[in-house]
Amino acid sequence: MEKYILNEVNKSKSMSESLFERLGKEKGIVSIVDDVVEAHMNNPVISARFTPYLEQPENLAGIKKHTVNFFTTGSGGPQVYAGRDMETTHRGMNISASEYMETMDDIFMVLDKHGKDGQTKKDVLEILWSLKGLIIGK
Repeated sequence: MEKYILNEVNKSKSMSESLFERLGKEKGIVSIVDDVVEAHMNNPVISARFTPYLEQPENLAGIKKHTVNFFTTGSGGPQVYAGRDMETTHRGMNISASEYMETMDDIFMVLDKHGKDGQTKKDVLEILWSLKGLIIGK
């Protein structure tokens, strides 16, 4: 009975808070983005796309900043995204469906690491799934 009540409380809480709040606001999103980039660099399927940025720290910082800004805006935060659209950003990269899925797997591994609940992960999945056509094969 107690577990059920806690689940209902958590469910109500996740429904009343924005995704931005559930991700830990900007500080939480920064931490998640840092961990996701680290996961991408260690993922053998996609690491070749990310490891060159280790020698370009200013570019890596810029990518992280835009990603934080994008997710802050897209999750209901106060910022307005000022970067390029997803199709323009990924044009010429020819990202495959399997690479995109690996990217998503890394993101969900990090969300688990950060203790994010099922509804939060579902909401992130909806965002990522809505972007796939703008990224894959461009």
